[in-house]
Amino acid sequence: MGTRAMDSGTRDGRMSPPTAMAVVSVNVGLPRVVEWKGKAVSTGIFKEPVAGRVAVRRLNLDGDRQADLSVHGGRDKAIYAYPSEHYPYWRERLPDAAVPWAAFGENLTTTGLSEETVYIGDHFRVGSVELVATQPRTPCYKLGLRFGRPDMVRLFHKSGRSGIYFAVLKEGDVAAGDGITLLQRAAGSLSVADINRLYASEGHGADTAMLRRATDLEALPEGWRAYFYERLVQRGAAIE
Repeated sequence: MGTRAMDSGTRDGRMSPPTAMAVVSVNVGLPRVVEWKGKAVSTGIFKEPVAGRVAVRRLNLDGDRQADLSVHGGRDKAIYAYPSEHYPYWRERLPDAAVPWAAFGENLTTTGLSEETVYIGDHFRVGSVELVATQPRTPCYKLGLRFGRPDMVRLFHKSGRSGIYFAVLKEGDVAAGDGITLLQRAAGSLSVADINRLYASEGHGADTAMLRRATDLEALPEGWRAYFYERLVQRGAAIE
């Protein structure tokens, strides 16, 4: 069932999530070793839906682990959500691949959330858990491994359908069917889609003002802010 969030628009013109938001599937998995391009690779991308309530900790869900903690997991990427609305797009473009819930390695398959309507720093309640949106996903080669397609990372970036990472503000539990409630909109923030577009733009293609705003987002992890600041430095637009 969904829960009521906010109106479809805000006074500053930003988009809000729709009124019905919910968890479609809760997905977990432990790392496994698979062969990719002649090498043994450990990956946690293979997840499966689970029934019942699942405990959510500061760094992950019970029963879920990441294989390479240098690039996956951690406080700012504790929970990965992927909109169920993106699945028809991928099923059409990957007709020879199985694309069940959790195919993208997400912990939560959701309905009602999107990269356009979720802003960095937005605060949500999901089940009894409280989460804050931190960043889009920029996948590594293991997404290609999951689908058996070396070009999958390129296709994923090009699609703009990144999904959303969350940090855990309050531990609790979550189950399929739980409503999602927007508790607080991050003032003056940028959407996850805005960050995707800034990341994808090259050279002087990105808006300087948007880059500056991105570097000031406290909820955006330091690595992202440093990256956007370097972009400003390269165009001589950084402000000390």
